[in-house]
Order: sequence, then structure tokens, then C-alpha cells
Amino acid sequence: MNTTPERSYGDRAKDHLWMHFTRHSSYLEGEALPVIVKGDGCYFWDEHGKRYLDGISSLFNVQVGHGRTELAEAAAKQASELAFFPIWGLAHPRAIELAERVAAIAPGDLNRIFFTASGGEAVESAWKLAKQFYKLTGKPTKHKVISRDVAYHGTPQGALSLTGISAAKIPFEPLVPGSIRVPNTNFYRAPEHLRDDLYAFGQYAANRIAEAIEFEGPDSVAAVILEPVQNSGGCFTPPPGYLERVREICDEYDVLLIADETITSFGRVGEYFAMERYGVVPDIITCAKGLTSGYSPLGAMIASERLFEPFKHGTNTFLHGFTWGGHPVSSAVALANLDIFEREGLNKQVQDNQDLFLKHLNQLRDLPIVGDVRGAGYFYGIELVKDKATRETFNAEESERLLRGFVSKAMFANGLYCRSDDRGDPVVQVAPPLIASAAQFEEMTQILRSVLTEAWSII
Repeated sequence: MNTTPERSYGDRAKDHLWMHFTRHSSYLEGEALPVIVKGDGCYFWDEHGKRYLDGISSLFNVQVGHGRTELAEAAAKQASELAFFPIWGLAHPRAIELAERVAAIAPGDLNRIFFTASGGEAVESAWKLAKQFYKLTGKPTKHKVISRDVAYHGTPQGALSLTGISAAKIPFEPLVPGSIRVPNTNFYRAPEHLRDDLYAFGQYAANRIAEAIEFEGPDSVAAVILEPVQNSGGCFTPPPGYLERVREICDEYDVLLIADETITSFGRVGEYFAMERYGVVPDIITCAKGLTSGYSPLGAMIASERLFEPFKHGTNTFLHGFTWGGHPVSSAVALANLDIFEREGLNKQVQDNQDLFLKHLNQLRDLPIVGDVRGAGYFYGIELVKDKATRETFNAEESERLLRGFVSKAMFANGLYCRSDDRGDPVVQVAPPLIASAAQFEEMTQILRSVLTEAWSII
């Protein structure tokens, strides 16, 4: 008779599972590893039956909530008909239908859909397309890309090169050359002389892009990449006039504007694409996450007809692709996901509830540790400070102790899953599923208040 106690999943994970972006030492030294086994709506449960509010939509992607059986059924039906086939010189119905569907909701003439398996792959594809496009149209020296401070654009070598977070890049250097950095749109940290004029700050930040193009040489710059609302650093929204000015600059210097909407697309800020909210049409959109609400891996690079034009002729070929791009099962899930968006009016749900969500979060401004609350739609960052009057932030050691040592663990222990992030100044981010409403806003705010109050008492 076997009398050996059955090991928990958490213990078994320590033997072989190499988790992503994880400090394994904590778990190997005895800390319990949470194992999630079930989800339903805005909540998920661990293996011990404890319930958590999913305050970050798992990874900014479970837009329609957990436990949607119709998405599972769409996957099963497609797998039983055609589980896999690549779109390399051939096609299958679901990829065709999804390309049509995405083109119909994309802004402007962005109607060429290149499928990937992730947002990082979509960004990689966009940079490669920008370089080849200019080679095919008589400007072969245009290859550099301008991105913003603290911005995150993915882990592949090219996408990582565009990322503006030094700590994320140093272990993997040297990276792809040709990435240039400019300021982001964090108005809370604007230069002193611009802190009372949001429009002027936006023009200042946009004009740094023009300066960078001039400094590098217009004949060497292929693109500008930005998130309409920048994630890393804590949900930096574009000031009025900022994106319009960036569009003008790109047009003036014949530079492509790439909107990285890996996080901000598919309802996160109340539109299918955040650039629609701000009224500016880019040349390329990169997206993933909410395209399938996380039920199956899928991303896309959405390009304008102008960028596809050279590939209509002769032997010109975009020699680039991925095994899983446009996967039949993922495409079927995405189509079913978009059906839910339309049937339940999820973009309007966000538009109708965003003010209430922000009202709940703004109640936290009375806490001495809360310096700023910012964002849009169902996508907000709460910046933590040592001194509200001076906006003094925490140093690296203090931030480590505050966020990883206490806030992240305390939030989870109190039943809220959200993100504590110090890739810029310390922030807590919240981005619930798009089906969330007043009850979830209240629950989230109560837990945030309790934990942040305690955090201030121990720093």
C-alpha cells in the first residue's frame, strides 16, 4: 500500500515548471505557490477553494470574463473540423472570416490583417514591415524606430529593443540596433513649468519626437511606436492634442505611426481600438490579448492598404510568419468573442461605467500614500508616493519592500488580484473584465483602501 502523501500542485510545480517573470527563489525557499483552478465571471478560485476578484483581467486580456462556455464550445467545434493548418500560401475559413471582421472594425484604411500568436510577435512584425516597406519604396536607409520612456513592447529581440525599461533589457543585450527613446506622457511627473498646462505638456512631449527624428536624420527613421494609453509606469493617457501632433510629425517626415494596442484594444478603454477614442488613425496597429479574451493565443498586426501595396506586385514577399499565426481554433474563438462583444454591448458597458469606476478609485486620493489616479475606461494606475505635497517617490529599496514585500502579497491575501509595478514610479494597476460593474468596483476599492492604509503605517 502506497502511504506516501500526495504532493500538492504547488509543490510539484517547483520541480519542473519554469514560470514567466517569476522570482523562483521565494517559492523554492518555502513560500506557497498559488495554483488557480477555476474561473467564473470576474472571479477565479485557487486549489483550496479561495475566491479572488480578478482586478487585472488576468493579464489585461480576459475581457468577457471567465467561464464563457460558448468560447470553449467554439474551440471544440473548430478543433473537430480542422484543428490546425498554416496560412502560408494557403488559407482556411476562420482566418478569412476573422480578417474580414477585424478590418471592418479597424480605423481608417487599416484593412490588411497579419496574424501572430502574441502582441510581442505583432510588434516584431510591425518593425520588420516598416523596414521592408521603405526598402521596396526607394528609401532603404529608413530603419530606426522611436519609442517612449518606460514603455513595454514585448520580449522578442526586436520588440524588447523598443521597450524603454532598462532593467528588462540589460540581461539580453546586445539587442537590435536602431531604437530611439523619447519622453512619455506622464503628466504627474511633467517638468515643473508644464504641470499646470496639460495641452502644453502634450505638445512638449510630442515635439521631442520631431527633435529625435531631426537628430537621427529623417532618412534613417522608419517609425514611431506608442501605446495610446501607456501601460508600464501606470496608465499614461495622451494629453489633448498630443496624438494629433505626433500624427503631424510622422506625416511631415514620412515616418510610420505604429499604435501598440496589445492592451488597449478590444474594449479596454471603451472602443475596439483606443486610437478611435482619441480620433487619430495610425499606419499600423498591433494587438492581441482581448482579441480572444485570453481563451486562445492570438495576435495581429493590422496595416494600412498603403503598406500592403508593394506586396501586390512581382516577386515582392513579406518573408515573415509564425506557425501559430491565424490558428483555426484561435480564430474561431476570436470570432465567438467578437459575437459576445456585439451582443452584450461591452464597449458601451465600459463607456457607461468608466466614470463610476473612476469615482470609486478617486476616493482613494485621501490616503497619504496615493499621489495620483490616472487612466481611461477600465484601465487605471494608482501611483504611490512618500510625500503628496512634493510628489517624492520611493527609492529602489523602499519600492521593493513596499510592493513585493507587502502590497502584492496583501492584496492577494485579501482576495484581490491586481498588479504592483515599479518599472517606473511605484504603482498599483487595476483593469477588471469588461463585464465588471458597481459591485466589483466597490469590492476592489475597499480592498485597495485597507491594504494601502496598512502599507502607509509600515513604511
